[in-house]
Amino acid sequence: MPSEISVRQATPADAETIHALMRPYVMQRLLLARTEAEVIELTRHGFVAIRMEDQREVQLVGFSAIEIYSPKLAELQCLAVHHQYQGSGVGRSLVRHCVERAKSLNVMEVMAISSSEKFLQGCGFDFSLPDQKKALFCQLRPRPKE
Repeated sequence: MPSEISVRQATPADAETIHALMRPYVMQRLLLARTEAEVIELTRHGFVAIRMEDQREVQLVGFSAIEIYSPKLAELQCLAVHHQYQGSGVGRSLVRHCVERAKSLNVMEVMAISSSEKFLQGCGFDFSLPDQKKALFCQLRPRPKE
C-alpha cells in the first residue's frame, strides 16, 4: 500500500464522501445502491483509506465495512477503492481491517458476495468452507438503481 495512505475507523462524518466514492461502482452495478443512512450505519464496523499530505487527510480513497449478522456470520460489504489506487494494496488492507474487526468480535465466518473472485481469494476467501454447504440465491425483485 502506498506510504501516503492510512486506514482508520470510518465515522458518520465520512458518509457523504463514502457515498460519492461508491457511486461509480453502483452505476456499473458492481455495488448495491445504499442510502446515506445505510452508509452511516455501515461506518460502525467500517474502515476508510485516506490519502495524507503533511499529516493531514486530503482524500478518501477507499471504504469497506463488515456487517455482523450473528456470532456465527458477518458479511464484507461495500468494498470500493478509487480507480487511481486499485492494485496498490488499499483494497487488501481494507479487507484485512474488516476481517480483523470480525475476529475481534469473535465471529466464526465472514462471507463476501462479489464479482471480484480472484481478489477475494487472494485475501483468504474461497467459494465454500471445507465440508460446508454452498450459498444459493433466488432474486425476488430487481436490484435498485441509484
